[in-house]
Amino acid sequence: MSLPIALQTCDMLLIDTLHAFDFSFDEEHTLHIQCMDGRELKRWQFTLQEQQAAQPGAEPNSFVISQAGVSHQLTCLSAFSARDDEDEDETQA
Repeated sequence: MSLPIALQTCDMLLIDTLHAFDFSFDEEHTLHIQCMDGRELKRWQFTLQEQQAAQPGAEPNSFVISQAGVSHQLTCLSAFSARDDEDEDETQA
């Protein structure tokens, strides 16, 4: 699976072990990520070409993405809520 495809279905990202709940895409499909590291706001952006060039990482759903000679570890996560659990219980009954 490629990073662009994994990003379509994930709700959360880890970037270099930081939880990034705020990520989005612009008209050119550039990935914009921001998160807080203590009191510091960190931001990254990755072009579609950089996303497509990302390599699978060692962990499931993880990718190594490079930009200007610096590599970052991205892990795609899917969140679930209590509502999801209720829907499962209803279908099993």
